[in-house]
Amino acid sequence: MNSHEGTALQIADAAIAVIDAEGTVVGWTQAAQRLVGYSAAEVVGHSAAVLLAGAEDRAKASAFAEPGSAQGRWSGLTAVRHRDGRRIDVRLCVQSLSGQDGRARWIVSAADRATLPPWPTDGSVLESLPAALHIPSNLPIGVVIRDTQLRCTWVNDTQGLNDGLPLHQRLGRTPTEAAPGTETETLEALMRQVLQNGVPVVDVEFRASLPTNGQGERTVAASFFRLDDAQGRALGVCVVSVDVTSSRRARERLAVLGEASKRIGTTLDVMRTGQELADLAVPFLADYATVDLVESVPFGDEPLARVGPQGGSIPAFRRAGLASVRQGAPESLFARGEPVFVPPASPLTGVLHSGRSHFEPMLDASRGTSMDRHDAARAEKVRDHAMHSSMVVPIRARGAVLGVAVFVRTQDRLPFEEDDLLLAEELVSWAALCLDNARRYARERFAALALQRHLLPHHVTGGSALDVASHYQPADTHGGVGGDWFDVIPLSGARVALVVGDVVGHGINAAATMGRLRTAVRTLASLDLPPEELLARLDDTVIRLAEEDADHLDPATVTMAATCLYAVYDPVTRRCTMAGAGHPPPAVIDPHGHVTFPDLPAGAPLGVGLVHFESVELELPEGSVLALYSDGLVEACDHDLGAGMDRLRTALARPGLPLEELCSSVVKTLSSPASCDDVTLLLARTRALGPGEVASWEFPAEPSVVSSARSLATAQLALWGLEEQSPATELIVGELVTNAVLHGSGPIGLRLIRHQVLTCEVHDTGDSSPRRRRSRTTDESGRGLFLVDGLSRRWGTRNTADGKLIWSEQQLARHA
Repeated sequence: MNSHEGTALQIADAAIAVIDAEGTVVGWTQAAQRLVGYSAAEVVGHSAAVLLAGAEDRAKASAFAEPGSAQGRWSGLTAVRHRDGRRIDVRLCVQSLSGQDGRARWIVSAADRATLPPWPTDGSVLESLPAALHIPSNLPIGVVIRDTQLRCTWVNDTQGLNDGLPLHQRLGRTPTEAAPGTETETLEALMRQVLQNGVPVVDVEFRASLPTNGQGERTVAASFFRLDDAQGRALGVCVVSVDVTSSRRARERLAVLGEASKRIGTTLDVMRTGQELADLAVPFLADYATVDLVESVPFGDEPLARVGPQGGSIPAFRRAGLASVRQGAPESLFARGEPVFVPPASPLTGVLHSGRSHFEPMLDASRGTSMDRHDAARAEKVRDHAMHSSMVVPIRARGAVLGVAVFVRTQDRLPFEEDDLLLAEELVSWAALCLDNARRYARERFAALALQRHLLPHHVTGGSALDVASHYQPADTHGGVGGDWFDVIPLSGARVALVVGDVVGHGINAAATMGRLRTAVRTLASLDLPPEELLARLDDTVIRLAEEDADHLDPATVTMAATCLYAVYDPVTRRCTMAGAGHPPPAVIDPHGHVTFPDLPAGAPLGVGLVHFESVELELPEGSVLALYSDGLVEACDHDLGAGMDRLRTALARPGLPLEELCSSVVKTLSSPASCDDVTLLLARTRALGPGEVASWEFPAEPSVVSSARSLATAQLALWGLEEQSPATELIVGELVTNAVLHGSGPIGLRLIRHQVLTCEVHDTGDSSPRRRRSRTTDESGRGLFLVDGLSRRWGTRNTADGKLIWSEQQLARHA
């Protein structure tokens, strides 16, 4: 509320009296009686001057009331005498009234100074009464005196400015006769109520149309007081009114800004935020609104700090928000989500250059204007839909241009005002912060998505050992970023490792941690470690990485808590060895559809340390299905882990269903759209390599067996139709068996496996691992492993329960 409205409302709450040209009291209110103690019978018909406490003040008041001294309106401080004799300091306001008979009347209002906030004064109040009592001419206080029939008898000139009624239309008429309407009937009923019971009615707001000054609708607050004569009978009603349009608009603006904080930025989706801004602006501020974002914003890229013409046009926009009072927004050239082209001569270009709003209260798109010449399609829309006033506001945050918001009026005939522009800028500023937060989130989300896209396997295959199917569903379904990972890793001897892990958290930190752990698992798997030893080393790796990160990163951003399940399946023995680190156990579905959960030691999550991991070994019939999953598939807010595993058991019990269909069906059945955790499911159906793909022999640890081993291997290759592989295989078998005889102990085993590659394995009971070393030209030995390395696709060693095993793989000929 501005100072003028505050002053007016203070007068509206004051004691009121009506005085004629001679200074005689002709009307008295109950509020006046409460202030000074005199009843209407004691005051009406007597000089008002006797109420003043000081003789000097009474003399000046008499002089002021003389003809020719009237100056319209006055205000000041003085003292009045209470009926009990005490002095009361009051603030006095005097206004002249106009009546049908042309005689002067004055309305006087007084309020106890002790109940009012201090007013600035210009020295002694009554030293110069006319000057001290003068009210500024722009103080919008309207006063009307009505008789008992509610006909207007007296009125001041300000009242016409408040409600738009000229003097000749008002005097001698009731409110409904002067301005018929439902709202006027309501006000007239209130006046009759005040006449009847004498109880004032204060601060009733109503809308007044001002056709004479072109200001349109105004909001007026009126207060009603009954005037009594000397016998205490009602003389009429005094109506004091003030224009509160500005304060009402201020309240409305505060309300809409409050709504903005609730309705704009409810998500981290830039397109949604843009639409929320447009929806809030229409119809409160504009009849049509658009929000256009720089093309890079929805995708999380950095917008240009200052956008300008490039090659005759500015960078593309995308329409993020569109709203109109008309169905379907026919004013728009572009639908929501479509790219927006802005010609160089458009006001949007200037807004983006300067970073300042473009305010056009009177929009001109007539034939031959600049808009018509440079943007004919938009000018046609302006003319077709009677767009007459517009504002273009830049969307800026942290020095970056994110786009522009356009507000237009069509059906509302009032043009935009400066206050409207201020409100639009406030709304856009709030939306800009929300958009910037969403943009930064989108940039991180897409970076994490790109990272995860490169880290997760693009295509998983179980080789000759397994048929596999997988499904990954992040909790952040929009961004696709989470901390779960899975992998299928080919190992030597046709074996395959299956991995599912779960990093705590979501977003780029979890994705980065997931990538580091997946790489570590692959590296450790290449060493052919048994599952329990691999998890122990992975645990050490997690602890070391967490310590390194804690040294130079904010501990709150360090995410290293994770769980993992690692399983190795051997298609030759049909045995699966697995170990877990705080991860749910796998499900095993036999060929008949019976589902079990192995009794697998849970182990502690990775990163705890000082924990011994244990593995279990299962023999699986061919056609069994292994289901590895993350806890997001079986845990939910409305049920515990046990209930979730029961649901998983039921969902998996569908024998004969193709693996991909089973995987999709399980995820669809168990996962919830409102899940707060990532969901990962990896299914693997086992195969077995029979005698037709595997050949094995056992020899004593004697030098004479080397020749026999070569011959048996050559004969087996001929049986498999792999004669082309014989020369290389003979050399590899000879070198590996010779090494076993010379450096190992116990019986020597030889095994050939034909699958996607040709694998040769030599086993002995020794515990020393072979290593390549560079031989000198004079050395007679030490070149065997160099020869094996040259002939093999890859080779390596792994420990077994009763010794060690050296293996070599060769690529099969294409026709094999």
